[in-house]
Amino acid sequence: MMSSAAPAEAVLDTAADDFVVPFAVEGLDVRGRVVRLGPAIDTILARHAYPEPVSALLAEAIALTVLLGSSLKVEGRFILQTQTDGPVGLMVVDFEMPDKIRACATFDAERVAAVSNNEATDGETIGALLGSGHLAMTIDAGPHTNRYQGVVPLDGGSLEEAAHVYFRQSEQIPTTVRLAAARAFRGGTDRAYHWRVGGIIVQHLPPAGPRRAPDLPPGDVPEGADIPDLEEADEWTEARLILETVEDHELIDPSISAGKLLVRLYHERGVRVFDPTDILERCRCSQSRITEMLKGFPPEDRADMVKDGEIVVTCEFCSSRYHVDPAILDD
Repeated sequence: MMSSAAPAEAVLDTAADDFVVPFAVEGLDVRGRVVRLGPAIDTILARHAYPEPVSALLAEAIALTVLLGSSLKVEGRFILQTQTDGPVGLMVVDFEMPDKIRACATFDAERVAAVSNNEATDGETIGALLGSGHLAMTIDAGPHTNRYQGVVPLDGGSLEEAAHVYFRQSEQIPTTVRLAAARAFRGGTDRAYHWRVGGIIVQHLPPAGPRRAPDLPPGDVPEGADIPDLEEADEWTEARLILETVEDHELIDPSISAGKLLVRLYHERGVRVFDPTDILERCRCSQSRITEMLKGFPPEDRADMVKDGEIVVTCEFCSSRYHVDPAILDD
């Protein structure tokens, strides 16, 4: 439950980094969220020294995950994963609700370089990096609940396009998403480049509830199924067209706060902003978790892992290295 709301003009000085803020435009029956990540995303990406195109793509995946996961009113984890035949074959973003994020990616360096050397628009580059495969979004609310997973195909398109397909097919809620990531030069004593990512999602949620396509049950739709088009409400058309005017730099510029951006977009309709949530870069790994994981392996497999009298495990998310004495695994 959102604790308070205020006109966007009252939050023009919203913190520039590492938060997600919900908003509403009652005049258009629109709800949405804005995410801005600076130091958090920079920390995640710096641990891996990814090529710039891979960093930009993973940053957008993280922003999308926060936008989607922060809307859920449950405890647990929201996990976004892509698995494709493209140069970036795998991305995993793990959002521990309500505020902790970690992420990693695997890629083919030669194929990434080949894509980067081609002259293409940002959207075409992202599609070429992803290739064909699928995007899965999983809600894990804990050990005593069933997981929910929605899967949509990826076929050379962007993460924004995949999100639109997901909401059209699985949720049937009119939704538009915008994402942008880039390295920004920061002056002062720390004269270096730092990553920033921003995103915004708007959804048409009238008081009567979302308008579903006729004779189409909620949940995943079989691939290739004919999805009837919904008649687009005038309010949603206006909200969508306004959002499409957002430029990439407006999503990541620290001098343009969330309040300023929302006022520019929806001030004529009375946009209201709710309390922001700080987003923290946090990994779930620990010495005890790694030890318990290794205890689950057969003894012969653990024996193959021993090098110089110990087992060394590197976390794929945060690159932390854990040294484990094999003798304690038999306790």
